[in-house]
Amino acid sequence: MSRFLFVAPPLAGHVYAAGAVAGVLARRGHEVAWAGPESALRRMLGDGVTVFSTGMRPYRGQRDRGLRAARSLWEGFVLPYARFTLPAVEKAIAEFAPDVVAVDQHALAGAVAAHRHGVRWASLAPQSMELTRPFRSLPEVERWIERRIANAGLSIGDGADPRFSPHLVLAFTSPALTGPYDFPAHYALVGPALGDRATAPDFPWDALDPARRSVLVTMGTLAEDVARDFFPRMVGALRMLEGRVQAVVAAPPTAVPDPPPGTVVLPQVPVLELMPRLSAVVCHAGLNTVCEALAHGVPLVVAPIKHDQPVTAAQVVAAGAGVRVRFGRSGAGELAAALAAVLDEPGYAAAAGRVRDSFAAAGGAPAAASHLELLAPRP
Repeated sequence: MSRFLFVAPPLAGHVYAAGAVAGVLARRGHEVAWAGPESALRRMLGDGVTVFSTGMRPYRGQRDRGLRAARSLWEGFVLPYARFTLPAVEKAIAEFAPDVVAVDQHALAGAVAAHRHGVRWASLAPQSMELTRPFRSLPEVERWIERRIANAGLSIGDGADPRFSPHLVLAFTSPALTGPYDFPAHYALVGPALGDRATAPDFPWDALDPARRSVLVTMGTLAEDVARDFFPRMVGALRMLEGRVQAVVAAPPTAVPDPPPGTVVLPQVPVLELMPRLSAVVCHAGLNTVCEALAHGVPLVVAPIKHDQPVTAAQVVAAGAGVRVRFGRSGAGELAAALAAVLDEPGYAAAAGRVRDSFAAAGGAPAAASHLELLAPRP
């Protein structure tokens, strides 16, 4: 058996995907440990995991959009998080002696530390942006990111980019969503990695009305501050469809003013448990939420905000599995029309079903675990 160390930032969509893969490896008899902020990881993974704590510090908020959002992501989180956690990640590798380090692309310290210690490492790509490299058409942006990585002392000496392992890149998507793209041979598109989660928030299941179609509205855990203007418009859309749609809104109740009767508004909802009951999802086009929906054949209305979300939204539309709306400008009428379209026009659900089948064929968390096993040195 082998030892695997997972290095991930304290972000739910990143940790849950890695956690599903780690769970498969543990069930196969391997030793698995984590490096990251202990309290955040245990909250998402449970108390039974081994964690080498890196500590945590406050990071700059990310209210920017467009290219400014990419800059704030790197300068406000990715780079300072990598610099802050690097000593602790190096210590974790020295103590745990892993055979393979599985590194989230936004946890660069894992790649740098693995390289320094001569340990093989794999990149985990939980977002579309770092996978499909949309900034290749904007070389000045790509060079800016590369310079920032170098200036932060996070470059890898042999010319490898710490975002992209030369050994293995695991992407939690499939060609049915990415479209035709010439990925290198060491890239493995395994579909979404879904698994049991340590904690699931309470939910009033009896409140769901079987006479109406259920719709989930979520703008992601990091977008609550910028989504407060979106929710009132979404409430207006739901009122237009009130007789046949019941919404579950993942948001603080104070952010969702005067919702239609029967609307369930909670800060957190059990997304995976809800999916089999849903007819549509309205979301920010975060890859994790999109893939969770499509893995269940649920079509989407996507309102991208920033980072990789416009890339993922374009992929959803190209796959025929949803409708894109403007996050900052779409009024209640446009939102209602988009939601009605994905509910009423069978082509959207059919396309979502095709993506679901592609995800299933890609193998998910078990396939990702098998790729990592092949990366481990043979005895």
